[in-house]
Amino acid sequence: MMPLYPEIKPYARHRLAVDELHEIYFEESGDPDGIPVLFVHGGPGAGCNPRNRCFFDPERYRIILYDQRGSGQSRPHASLVDNTTAHLIDDIEAIRAALDIEQWVLFGGSWGSTLSLLYAQSFPERVSGLVLRGIFLCRDKDIRWFYQEGASRIFPDYWEDYIEPIAKDKRDNHVSAYYELLTGDNELARMGAAKSWALWEAHCATLRPSHDVVDHFSDPHTALALARIEAHYFVNDGFIEENQILNHANKLEGIPGTIVHGRYDIICPLDNAVQLHNAWSDSELHIIRDAGHASSEPSIIDALIRATQDMASRLRPVAE
Repeated sequence: MMPLYPEIKPYARHRLAVDELHEIYFEESGDPDGIPVLFVHGGPGAGCNPRNRCFFDPERYRIILYDQRGSGQSRPHASLVDNTTAHLIDDIEAIRAALDIEQWVLFGGSWGSTLSLLYAQSFPERVSGLVLRGIFLCRDKDIRWFYQEGASRIFPDYWEDYIEPIAKDKRDNHVSAYYELLTGDNELARMGAAKSWALWEAHCATLRPSHDVVDHFSDPHTALALARIEAHYFVNDGFIEENQILNHANKLEGIPGTIVHGRYDIICPLDNAVQLHNAWSDSELHIIRDAGHASSEPSIIDALIRATQDMASRLRPVAE
C-alpha cells in the first residue's frame, strides 16, 4: 500500500487579484523545474490544506495548490459575488499565465474533478494530463441523489440531522431551502445550517467513520465557505448546462487521464466515473473495492500515488 509523500513546505506563496473583489491564494512546492501539477480542491468551497501537497513526488513535480474564490485563504471568505464556474475556469487560466506555465497536469477530486474536466474542455491545449478522483458530473440527478433523495436511504440517521434545520413545508427542495438559510440575515441560523450541511457530507465521505474528516468539515471557517458556496452552485445547477461534461467529452481526446473512484462512494456514485470513462477513450478507470469518497482513505491514497507516479513517468520518463 503506497503512503503519502512526507510533508513539505511551499517555496513560494502568492496572491493574485483576479478582479476588483476577489484575490486568489496559491502556492508552489516541490521541484521548481518539475512537471507542473495543479491541485484542484473540491466543494466547491472546501479549500486546500498542507496534506494536499503530499500526493506528488516533490522531486518530480512542481506542486501548485490554490484556493478557489471564497475558499480557504482566498479573499473575501465565503463570498458568492461573481462566483460561478466560468469565473473559476478563468481563475485557473490566470494562475497558469501568472506562473508562465505552458502545460500542466490537473489533479482534482469530487467538485475538483468537475472543474478540472471543464477547464480541460475549455483549454485542452493547456492540459498535459488529468488525475481525477470521486467523479462528480454535476448533473441534476447527481445533485438530487445526495441532497434530496438517494443517499438518504443509505444514511437515514445522519439524514435526519441534515434536514432538521429545514422547515417541513420547504423540504421539497432541500438545496433551495438551505441556500435561503445560508444567505439570510440571521447569523446563528447561517452557522447552524452551515454545520449541518457540512456534517452531512463529512459523515457520508468515508467507508469507515473518520473523526478527522468530521472535525475538518465541522470547523466553522471551512463549514461556512463549503456550505454557502456549494448551495450557491447547486441551486444554480453548477452554472453549467445539463450533462455538459459528457456532451463535450470529445474535447478530452488526446488528454491522458486516470480515474480513481471508490466502489462505495455515496456522495458521488460510481456511475459518474463509469460513464465518464466510457465517453473518454484516453482514460483509465480504477475502481477501489474498499473505499468511499474521501481522498484520505488508504486505498484511495494508494491509487492516487500510483496514478501521479505513472503520469510523471509518462510525461517525463526517468533516464536509465
